[in-house]
Amino acid sequence: MKPNARTSALEQLADGTWLAALKAPPVDGKANAELIALVARRFGQPKSRVSIRRGASGRVKLVTIAGD
Repeated sequence: MKPNARTSALEQLADGTWLAALKAPPVDGKANAELIALVARRFGQPKSRVSIRRGASGRVKLVTIAGD
């Protein structure tokens, strides 16, 4: 995750992981909230289905999308 980027975007890397660039600063959960919104929008899911399972306070995160 790269906070304080010029634009918010998700990019899939060659190893299958995703790199998130976020405009929001990493303060008061703003970057995490933006990450959840970005992932939800990218995969066509409501934000309520997206969660940060691990790494909420670090740069490397495990984000999951809940199924039915």
